[in-house]
Amino acid sequence: MNILVIHGPNLHLLGKRQPEIYGHQTLEDINAALDRQAAASPHDVMLKIFQSNHEGEIVSVIGGHINWADGVLINPAAYTHTSIAIRDAISTVALPVIEIHLSNIYAREAFRHHSYISAVALGVIGGFGAQSYTLALEAMIQHLQAG
Repeated sequence: MNILVIHGPNLHLLGKRQPEIYGHQTLEDINAALDRQAAASPHDVMLKIFQSNHEGEIVSVIGGHINWADGVLINPAAYTHTSIAIRDAISTVALPVIEIHLSNIYAREAFRHHSYISAVALGVIGGFGAQSYTLALEAMIQHLQAG
């Protein structure tokens, strides 16, 4: 199972950026937890992890992994609410995608309640802090296993 993990804008600042909302774990902490989870899986799980603050780079990474990835975990961050380009890239590759959020976007400002990504995603996991990522990885592994 090849799973592409994409972190969107400002997530490289985790641990420092609004810890009351996003928690104290760093992006490196989250990536390490995902690597440990993949290594402990009884399935052959390979991860490629990418972070960018640039919409076009995220689009390119999605398209560039069309022949490698079996599934995608993405925290589009602010692009959740603005990026038709990322939505189109996800639709184009036709891979199962799980949208991830650290916070519960529906308990926050009204502009965060709309996601361009949700309609083309297998599912959405959010509101559980860094655990949202490990829950999403487990869900993707189970989905791909059931395949």
